[in-house]
Amino acid sequence: MRNIRTVIPLAISSILALLLLATPLPAQQSCKDLLKLQLPDTVITSATAISSGSFLPPNSRTPIGNLPAFCRVVAVTKPAIHFEVWLPFRTWNGKFEGVGNGGTAGTISYRAMAAALRRGYSTASTDTGHVNTPPSNGFDAGWALGHPELVADFGYRGLHLATVNGKQITQTFYGKVPAHSYYAGCSQGGQQGLMEAQRFPDDYDGLLVGDPANNWTRHYAGAHLWYSIATLKDPESYIPASKVPLLAKAVVAACDANDGIVDGVLDDPRKCHFDPAVLTCKEGQPAASCFTAKQVKAIKDIWAGAHDSRGALVVPPIVPGSEAGSGGWSSWITGNRPFNSTHWKAADGVFKNIFFDRSYNALNFNYDIDLKPMLAKTARSMDAVNPDLRPLQRRGGKMILYHGWSDPDISPLNTIDYYNQVEAITGKDTPRFLRLFMVPGMNHCGGGPGPNHFDGMTALEEWVEDDDAPEKIIAFHSTDGEIDRSRPLCPYPEVAVYRGKGSTNSAVNFACKLPQQKPVR
Repeated sequence: MRNIRTVIPLAISSILALLLLATPLPAQQSCKDLLKLQLPDTVITSATAISSGSFLPPNSRTPIGNLPAFCRVVAVTKPAIHFEVWLPFRTWNGKFEGVGNGGTAGTISYRAMAAALRRGYSTASTDTGHVNTPPSNGFDAGWALGHPELVADFGYRGLHLATVNGKQITQTFYGKVPAHSYYAGCSQGGQQGLMEAQRFPDDYDGLLVGDPANNWTRHYAGAHLWYSIATLKDPESYIPASKVPLLAKAVVAACDANDGIVDGVLDDPRKCHFDPAVLTCKEGQPAASCFTAKQVKAIKDIWAGAHDSRGALVVPPIVPGSEAGSGGWSSWITGNRPFNSTHWKAADGVFKNIFFDRSYNALNFNYDIDLKPMLAKTARSMDAVNPDLRPLQRRGGKMILYHGWSDPDISPLNTIDYYNQVEAITGKDTPRFLRLFMVPGMNHCGGGPGPNHFDGMTALEEWVEDDDAPEKIIAFHSTDGEIDRSRPLCPYPEVAVYRGKGSTNSAVNFACKLPQQKPVR
């Protein structure tokens, strides 16, 4: 059994992917003939042959390179679900891949499509039924005000219809049904993947689902907004980005060795019980080297999570260890100035355009009164929280679920909770179709101090096509393009345990075991 999955640098992996593709097959009809294809409530607006090399996406100044020649199909499904399907001319591997979005969608995920195309897939992506303004605004929600139908398209309908149509276009172009269909998405794309698995289990044979924003309504209230309230409602609670490294270093110093290895990574932040009060400023201490009492309270509030007046937790909070780096707190929690963090930008737009109206001040949100009507408004369209995945299990579908332990956006505890809820229904059979991989030291969907590059799609393909379930997935960390650390990711609840010999920077010196077991000799 092949248990070890590897990731190699992008340039090499792209070449290898092309070499591994199925024998080239000629398209059964020309690209332009797809304009004649009739699809329900859908118009194909263009079908254009794109030469191999680079492609410049609309509204972008940065071309995507190293692409094989492909047929680019552009279409729209009523009311306004724009989608594209890319079909490689000579390098089709016989399979289809749908890719997800991030933030509030509103754009085609061109770079994710390019990655699928390089592997030989026909691939599809959708803007989910609206266009963000400007297109670079990943959390624009202005399109949603007064349009619950667009929220539904965003939440579940858009991707499903793009998937159905994308597979039909693929079948028409090549003259055969794709042998397998896969999905890959992280963040909002993770929500989309779980929504597909829950509502449309026949759409995909395998799903690669990362850092999912599946508990969508509660995440906006109990994460995006709560972290903003903790640092912004009282101006004196705001934490400047310049102080984030101070907190990050203190957390690592206190908790890094909990797993027995000092490597700058918290393998399981649930074991970290660092009290930020030790960083409270003392009389005469330089302000840059400590936190005020109100800033300390803000840190504690963030780690504790949002609660209503009865003490009920709204959604699990982020955990210690997510502070450092450009993808950590300086981006999500603090921003470079007040009201410029990613959490606030996400919360402000959605609260004004989806939950309430444009006069609403989200900092005045009442967790006792306001959460219930929010759930009534968006839960059906947006919340992918149904743990009953038995329809996916029965039809033989497989899912690899993963989450970065150092995610400063979506709580890794939320994903663990969801996995446990699924397991409560499907019991000991759960690992036969669903496996969760927690990624120590990975920020939101990538980056961070830990090994955070891994090839989940190959692991998924081998599981679906060869019944070779992933016992481990090898992840890598790189510095300046050079791999400097590898570590196995283990199916939850197993963790990577050091064997006791050899470099702790090499995956071969670790084994996947249940927590608290002795090192393997």
